[in-house]
Amino acid sequence: MSWIFLVLAGLFEVGFATCLGKAKETSGAATWLWMGGFLLTLSLSMSLLYRATLTLPIGTAYVVWTGIGAAGTVLVGIILFRESVDFWRLFFLTTLIGSVIGLKAVTP
Repeated sequence: MSWIFLVLAGLFEVGFATCLGKAKETSGAATWLWMGGFLLTLSLSMSLLYRATLTLPIGTAYVVWTGIGAAGTVLVGIILFRESVDFWRLFFLTTLIGSVIGLKAVTP
């Protein structure tokens, strides 16, 4: 169950990064709505990360959490924010995902 909490925490990390990106593109009430989404997803992400660390090693949990968040945020940036896609960016994204999978495989 801890790994499920950890994956969900990573996905909510993508959510709060996305909300920050959208907040900077808006003004007025829309900015405050995106910041509200940021605070909600931040709270959920941290709560789930905490739950995961009750049974998983903190080092592994933190790296997996940030890896999911980083990889997901890059993908959201490419899809929603039209960020660049080139070989090296995809190469390093792939190595990041491989590293997260490797940590999951070697952690009891």
